[in-house]
Amino acid sequence: MPSFPSPFGSDDSDPFDGYDEFVSDHIPQPGEFLEPHGLLTGMDHVAFHRLTRDCFEERTVYDMTFDYNLARLNLDTRHTSAGYRYAIECDDADDAVGAEDIDRVLRAEFTPTTPFCPQTHTLTLGSFRAWNGLANRHEFDLVRVRAAPTHQQSESINERLVALETTYLETGDVTGDPESGTEVGREPMGRSAENAETSREPTDAPF
Repeated sequence: MPSFPSPFGSDDSDPFDGYDEFVSDHIPQPGEFLEPHGLLTGMDHVAFHRLTRDCFEERTVYDMTFDYNLARLNLDTRHTSAGYRYAIECDDADDAVGAEDIDRVLRAEFTPTTPFCPQTHTLTLGSFRAWNGLANRHEFDLVRVRAAPTHQQSESINERLVALETTYLETGDVTGDPESGTEVGREPMGRSAENAETSREPTDAPF
């Protein structure tokens, strides 16, 4: 039997917040990669996260476990400490990007649903490639990505992200593999290419 929206409020069975909502209790707390910087909150967070949904949809950055666009993890009330947080990098930070042609930098920190999530490596690299490969979609010259320290392999994951970031700054290429130096094709981050084409979310979807 089809369900009908309640006239007295939202359907409590829907476990997702909306892309136009900033619910601070349903998103991860910022970690050490973001703490000294200009944390995005409210509508600033909402605006960039909506853009993130579109970038991830185009580059098929999907969570394999839940089979949805990774940006949707931020809205999943069943995992209130997982997802992305963002901050604008302070120019005077010790580890700020010093490249002359890089003016505006965004930092993005990913907290997975569990400290042993096997997808964190793939999802963070895919996120970096999506944001920086589609840099014409936003106002930042560089989006830096790190895994939160709560993940048991965050140190090794972040070392590879630093290598990818360095390669990108030197060459402008987001497709290189920092471990092998070879080009990596644009594969979906968790789904087959065939499934990604047939079940892609529309960019104006309400989720």
